Amino acid sequence: MTTPLRHSPLEDRHRELGAKLGPFGGWLMPIEYEGVLAEHEAVRERVGLFDLTHLGKVDVRGPRGLAALQSALSNDVAALEVGRAQYNLVLNDRGGIEEDLIVYRLAEERWFVVPNASNTDMVAQAIRELAGDDVEPHPDWCFLGVQGPRSLETVGTLFPEAADLPFMSCVEVSYRGVPTVLTRSGYTGEVGFELFAPGELAGALWDELSDVGAAFGAEPCGLGSRDVLRLEMGYPLYGQDLGPERTPLEAGLGWALALDKAELPGRDVLARHRDQGPPSRLRGLVTRERRHIPRAHQHVLSGDEVVGEVTSGTFSPTLGRGIGMAYLSPPDRFEPGTEVEIDIRGRRALASVVKPPFVERNPR
Repeated sequence: MTTPLRHSPLEDRHRELGAKLGPFGGWLMPIEYEGVLAEHEAVRERVGLFDLTHLGKVDVRGPRGLAALQSALSNDVAALEVGRAQYNLVLNDRGGIEEDLIVYRLAEERWFVVPNASNTDMVAQAIRELAGDDVEPHPDWCFLGVQGPRSLETVGTLFPEAADLPFMSCVEVSYRGVPTVLTRSGYTGEVGFELFAPGELAGALWDELSDVGAAFGAEPCGLGSRDVLRLEMGYPLYGQDLGPERTPLEAGLGWALALDKAELPGRDVLARHRDQGPPSRLRGLVTRERRHIPRAHQHVLSGDEVVGEVTSGTFSPTLGRGIGMAYLSPPDRFEPGTEVEIDIRGRRALASVVKPPFVERNPR
């Protein structure tokens, strides 16, 4: 039986704006409005407003919360100070990546966890098994992202607290008298803020941000442009660039591991990858010709040998070239500067191996 799609509380706004809607992570979400290129430009040059309500929102509270998160996640959550955010992974017994997420510590005994849409229930259950009833998902909350060089001016007009919020941090604020979570992390490479609020406030919050942002050239943006923006930064996407068969060391995410934690799954595999090197490594690829655009699952070749497969690929409006990521093996043969070929619909396209990000941006 097909599971019905969930709906954002902002769906009526998206339809009024002429958005192209499509299924994403079990939700019906806006894929684009005016088009991916126009929305990409809005974020890189001005400010874009995203509805990201499909992503998970999970509150973890109480005295058992820290121990539960420390056991369930890959990073050292105990080192996370109040008001700060931390990137984390959920690993299996082979050290493979089952999920990636961000943890925000809002108070001494409150953490706000934001996993991917398709894995929210799994993450909440994994933490609940250790923390009990102190875990509360918020499936009806909205999640809005404001990204771009003018995002601080946009968000700061409504929430003055944004001006003092450094990169990878969080604070609880009030919107219309209701507690709301304001964070600064981003997924586009630009300065960006995120707002989490009860669903009944979604319409008012979207409208006010749109009205304020109009003075700064704000545009509504869909998940299509978000994917291009994140790929230009070399940020991996779970389900494409990350998965259960790849370890953090292969994905270049060793910095999100606390290998000295007793609770870390797959420790032996991870330690071997650390000491001996992983069997493959996620690398960036840039095509030589503008017309050659990599896509997921295309083979990467060195001579007549298949040495990898594209995991994510697109056209970069910033570079005017095709870009992609692929796990290449063995890693020491494919350092930045190496040339490979991508099998694009039966034709070989020359590409250079690079170290992401593909574009120079600073979200800090």
